[in-house]
Amino acid sequence: MPKKIPMRKCVVTGEMKPKKELIRIVRSKEGDVSIDPTGKKAGRGAYITLSKECILLAKKKNTLAHHLKTTIDDSIYEQLLQLAEKENGETNA
Repeated sequence: MPKKIPMRKCVVTGEMKPKKELIRIVRSKEGDVSIDPTGKKAGRGAYITLSKECILLAKKKNTLAHHLKTTIDDSIYEQLLQLAEKENGETNA
């Protein structure tokens, strides 16, 4: 039997994707927002596709803030963009 691939929904595009193509942003009960690469932190999570377009769109539309019901610091978006570049080999040449 083939192994079931865990799917998650990107909060920006609404697409279902394999969990490994998405990154989880989590808000702890203390209200701290952080990037959760393992997907195991406790708290309210939102998944986002790890692509520059998606991250910038989320920032523009405030999608993550809306889903996590809290303000998202710009540094979170900066970290996401860096991760996306690493992941996809994108460079800002």
